[in-house]
Amino acid sequence: MSMSSPFELKRAKPAEAEAIFELVRAAYAKWIPVLGREPIPMTADYDRAVRDNEVDVLYDSRDMVALIQTVERADDLLIESVAVAPDWQGAGLGQRLLRHAEAKARAGKRNRISLQMNEIFGDTIRHYEAAGFRIDGRDLQDDGTMVRMSKDLAPNEVTAITAAR
Repeated sequence: MSMSSPFELKRAKPAEAEAIFELVRAAYAKWIPVLGREPIPMTADYDRAVRDNEVDVLYDSRDMVALIQTVERADDLLIESVAVAPDWQGAGLGQRLLRHAEAKARAGKRNRISLQMNEIFGDTIRHYEAAGFRIDGRDLQDDGTMVRMSKDLAPNEVTAITAAR
């Protein structure tokens, strides 16, 4: 793994659904012993996700190394999942994908991004808090307590300048 290798971020194509599924399974496998089951992203239908949502994949010079799945909603951009290949975890790719989601939200005229995750993922929650997310609430569900989080985005300065004219 070399951070000097070129990266390409692009919208996933239907033919990549199986590779996306495999990447997500590898990225989330470490959570199975913590949860006692597979995390929800490991059981998702990625053929459908690629077709119905926006899945953006990050490649190094040859391999898919990370992805972010988002859904545009009326008031925000929902991050369904972020997955980074185990060999690339800790290399800043998750942060890169979060910045991509922020840019995508602004481009879609949304000033907020949101996500939710199981409360048992305390370290990941703290990671998102360090990235500017706040906890909006908790919901009890059959498989645990889900933590709802969001981050307000400052309007894009270019958009604000253009609108002022």
